[in-house]
Amino acid sequence: MWHLVCGDVAVAGVSRAIGEEAAHGLRVLRDDLAVGPLADIDQPPCSGRAAFWLGVWPEAVASRPDFGPALSADALWIAELAGQPHAVTVWHADSCSEQLLLSRVAAALVRSEVPLWEVPCGTGDSRVSTQRAVGMIAPEALETYYQPCLVESGRKARLADQWHAAVTASADIRRWRDGEFAGEDHQALDAMLLSACTPQWRPLARVMAEVMATTDGFFVTDYFAFWRARELAARGLVELDGAPGEQGYIALNIRSA
Repeated sequence: MWHLVCGDVAVAGVSRAIGEEAAHGLRVLRDDLAVGPLADIDQPPCSGRAAFWLGVWPEAVASRPDFGPALSADALWIAELAGQPHAVTVWHADSCSEQLLLSRVAAALVRSEVPLWEVPCGTGDSRVSTQRAVGMIAPEALETYYQPCLVESGRKARLADQWHAAVTASADIRRWRDGEFAGEDHQALDAMLLSACTPQWRPLARVMAEVMATTDGFFVTDYFAFWRARELAARGLVELDGAPGEQGYIALNIRSA
């Protein structure tokens, strides 16, 4: 049995829930599917997807991942799932990225006899006040959610259709609401960043945190928010000042231009 999780934060809890032996089949997929173009995500070498993440990654951070090989490895591995003998279980909550991972795997298995299982861990509500990801659940509490449900053929087909639609649209941002994905450009998120800025200098990390804490439908990561701040600065809408630090943004300040 394969157990799939979206991101490293969920590993400890899922490993504890399924046990040491089953954890040998735990695979982590780290791509945040909620943001960035998806047009070539299933087509190694995934050049467009890799270029997007290279642009998001702060230049001040010394270790720049080589995104192309990792994205290609994921694409090839998922494409081969239908031809291998092991059942697949996807752990997911209200994270748009986790829901997209479930749809992506369903698309890979939609014409296969390989069983697809899911472990729902969310509230079903992706508003910021209620949404959670698998990794947000305490490891000891996650054990109670380990009640796998078989994804029947009809649901599998609907999930596969959602994945294909998301890939075709290849929007800048995807939000998950009421079981559906809605694509959009950066305008709404950029407006939130701009409204959090003032003519006075404010710590960039605080401005980013305010946006991250008030966004419905997907989880805004720090690097993604920082990238949008840099893009706004490049357009002359905000000013950035200070020392980037190891994470690229910790000691930076921001103000409206």
